[in-house]
Amino acid sequence: MKTEQETETNTPPPTNEETAAVEESRRVRPKWLVPLVAGLCALALVVAGGIGWKIWSDRRLAEAEAACATASDAARGAMNDWNTLVNGDAADLLEVKADQVKDAKTLDALKTALDVEAPEYEGCVADGKDGLETAIDELDDAAAWYEKHTGSLKKAVDAVNDSKLAKTIDTAKTLLESSNGNVQDDKTREELSKAIEAKDEAAIAKASKAVNDSIAVKQKADEEAKAKAQAEADAKAAEEAAAAANAQTQQQQYNYQQSQPQQSWTPSYSYGGGATGGGSGTTGGSTGGSAGSSYGGSFGYSSGDKFGSGSPGGICPESVCGV
Repeated sequence: MKTEQETETNTPPPTNEETAAVEESRRVRPKWLVPLVAGLCALALVVAGGIGWKIWSDRRLAEAEAACATASDAARGAMNDWNTLVNGDAADLLEVKADQVKDAKTLDALKTALDVEAPEYEGCVADGKDGLETAIDELDDAAAWYEKHTGSLKKAVDAVNDSKLAKTIDTAKTLLESSNGNVQDDKTREELSKAIEAKDEAAIAKASKAVNDSIAVKQKADEEAKAKAQAEADAKAAEEAAAAANAQTQQQQYNYQQSQPQQSWTPSYSYGGGATGGGSGTTGGSTGGSAGSSYGGSFGYSSGDKFGSGSPGGICPESVCGV
């Protein structure tokens, strides 16, 4: 069996008639055919080149659009980070007063970091490759600005927070020292000490409040105890004053009695004659039979009643004479 190579090798050469036919066909080909073919080939090349250029241009435009989209995302992300910090932590710290931080200069630095004009964000709004490339440059600049100022603002925020914490710790330490022996519950001071060691501002604030509340409770209890003791002391003093006044009154009465002269009398019994209805005696009776008494002698006093009168003699104490 013959192989294909052997078959091709053994193919007989063209005959003289076949060669003559080919040469004849070449002689009868029109002269315009070659330029036409050449022109068609050139046109094909132009068309192919235009198509290639269009494909290349479209590819470059697509690449620019993709690059602009990437730059736009980066700028928007950086801008969002800046705005979040500005409207969040930085805005909150603007409410902090100078006496709430250890170094008031940190507040000034924060205000300076915020007092800037941020670039506007436009995105990829340009048409064409050149416009997109310009937009990419602007977006890259904006992203760089936001990243830089976000970093500096973050440092300013951290500085204020650190200064605020330092002042809080100093204040808490002062409270811890001054509250020794002045709280109702000493456990509150233990919690405050732990919070200070942990440098936990929220925990320090909570523990400080507990200590102050405990101080207030003790102060109230002390004031109530003091008021009670004072009331008891006042009552005792009033009682003692009353007793002293009573004793003084009794002493005055005693002194007065002792200061009065002591009078003595000695009755004498000198009797004279007398008669009812007008007898004679020392004092004599009253006329008309009015009642009277006379013993014709003298007791050093005389008495009379409403029925007669007696001549005064002396004074007799009521306790003795009964008159």
